[in-house]
Amino acid sequence: MSYSAPIKDMLFNMRHLAGITELAQIPEFEDFGEDTATAVLEECAKFSEGVLAPLYREGDIHPASFEGGRVTTAPGFRDAYQQFVAGGWQSLQHPSALGGQGLPKTISAACSEMFNSANLGFSLCPMLTDGAIEALLTAASPELQNTYLHKLVSGEWTGTMNLTEPQAGSDLALLRTRAEPQADSSYKIFGTKIFITYGEHDMADNIVHLVLARVAGAPEGVKGISLFVVPKFLVNADGTPSERNDVHCVSIEHKLGIKASPTAVLQFGDHGGAVGYLVGEENRGLECMFVMMNAARYGVGIQGLAVAERAYQRAVAYARERVQSRPVDGNAKHSVTIIHHPDVRRMLMTMRALNEGCRALACAAAGAFDRAHAHPDAQVHREQMALYEFMVPLVKGFTTEASVEVCSLGVQVHGGMGFIEETGAAQHYRDARILPIYEGTTAIQANDLVGRKTCRDGGMLARTIATQIAETEAALRTSGSLVASVVADRLASAREAFLDVVGFMVATAKEHPNEAYAGSVPYLMLTGGLFAGWQLARSLLAAEQAIADGEDMAFMQAKVSTARFFAEHILAKAPAQADSIRHGGGSVMALAMDAF
Repeated sequence: MSYSAPIKDMLFNMRHLAGITELAQIPEFEDFGEDTATAVLEECAKFSEGVLAPLYREGDIHPASFEGGRVTTAPGFRDAYQQFVAGGWQSLQHPSALGGQGLPKTISAACSEMFNSANLGFSLCPMLTDGAIEALLTAASPELQNTYLHKLVSGEWTGTMNLTEPQAGSDLALLRTRAEPQADSSYKIFGTKIFITYGEHDMADNIVHLVLARVAGAPEGVKGISLFVVPKFLVNADGTPSERNDVHCVSIEHKLGIKASPTAVLQFGDHGGAVGYLVGEENRGLECMFVMMNAARYGVGIQGLAVAERAYQRAVAYARERVQSRPVDGNAKHSVTIIHHPDVRRMLMTMRALNEGCRALACAAAGAFDRAHAHPDAQVHREQMALYEFMVPLVKGFTTEASVEVCSLGVQVHGGMGFIEETGAAQHYRDARILPIYEGTTAIQANDLVGRKTCRDGGMLARTIATQIAETEAALRTSGSLVASVVADRLASAREAFLDVVGFMVATAKEHPNEAYAGSVPYLMLTGGLFAGWQLARSLLAAEQAIADGEDMAFMQAKVSTARFFAEHILAKAPAQADSIRHGGGSVMALAMDAF
């Protein structure tokens, strides 16, 4: 089945949720209005559909391989990557001073969705490079930036993020990789890093590893971690790769999904020490790395949406052609295609509603990011940055959890054929399953939402956003339509449930942390559903106005129907979620450990 990029939905969201016309009034983005967005998305769709998508299945059947310390990527990947670089796709969101195109995140995120829908295993590589660029832009010295950034921005070189070690997953306080200072201000790096996405491959001339390590005498715990650039090949004065550094791939993992993406075990310093260069200050590496991690977390949320979109398209195509059983309402005496059956429609609508809700959520977050980084008004900057940071764990956590549900439903729509690899439905499910895990599990995102985003300011920001949601409810009620009224009721009920949980978390998290954090993931799911439903409610208002104007009736009516379904089937869960969060913490911890 071929992939078709949902450009129309993306542009609708940019126009009505991210406010791309208003963004183009900001001097930094004056060249990036809707016409530019349309042109970029159309070209991106051609590349994604024509070059990347045909390699998706091939990469699963013939994944990256490892032999003699070398990784060979899946057939066709190397050539596709050269086309990716030649097309300037790596440079979309990065500064023009470095050879980038300076596009707003609102546009570049939509391109990222297309790349990942077309070929998730391929697109992991440029996503990690984007994060490396952000970290170096934030904290690296001018010398390091001049040496590495132009090549990373062009895509000629790729970047990685090296945090995890065999004994140190999410708990980076246990990190053991060490860095020894040298007389020339460089460091020698020694240690082992695991789960390094594209830590070794054959698609680029150099790989720039960003590595967390401890300098001798550093404080214990996370306060003693520093960040280093450790290139695969050292770099000559003229910017060309020089001799091989002492960092080597010793194996790649055999995984449930994303098999085309080589996940490397990297060994640093087995032959005298890998040369590394300090990024920022000693013992402040985690602060720098979090820049990369936050970029990656948003990016992983986009990946969740992307693979879910591909699963939805495949499920719809199958449901339109698979003939099975007579309709339950008796309107035909013969077997019909399964898309006629109510439960198949329920599954397809759930997939569609979650995808459109997550896309709307991600686009609104991107718009907030762009305003936070480019708006000349300092107050707008502060407000939009706070909104964006509140939404990042939702984009990452809610969207990736939704992607697993959507891809699972995709298998179910296929019935028994969904369990057969040849249909392709299983690959989406396998690929999606990693997304709630890496770059911080759903629980880590949820703990961040509770601790930093909700309780730190006593729930002030959460309540401020809730007042904005209430304004959307008021607009729905004044629109006069029955569907808008239904959505308003469900949105209000979900908002009230959210506020109840915010109050509970603020009152409980400090004195009774187990009771509060037992409900952290359900809180994230409630909040993610509310925020996605809020954006779909805004979409409904825009679609109803477009219908009144006679604009693209079929598309706009579909937006209305999807918003209603989301409200009645997903937002409707919020009160029950709130009840379990507020009253169910005790039962989570009640069973004695020995009884498990």
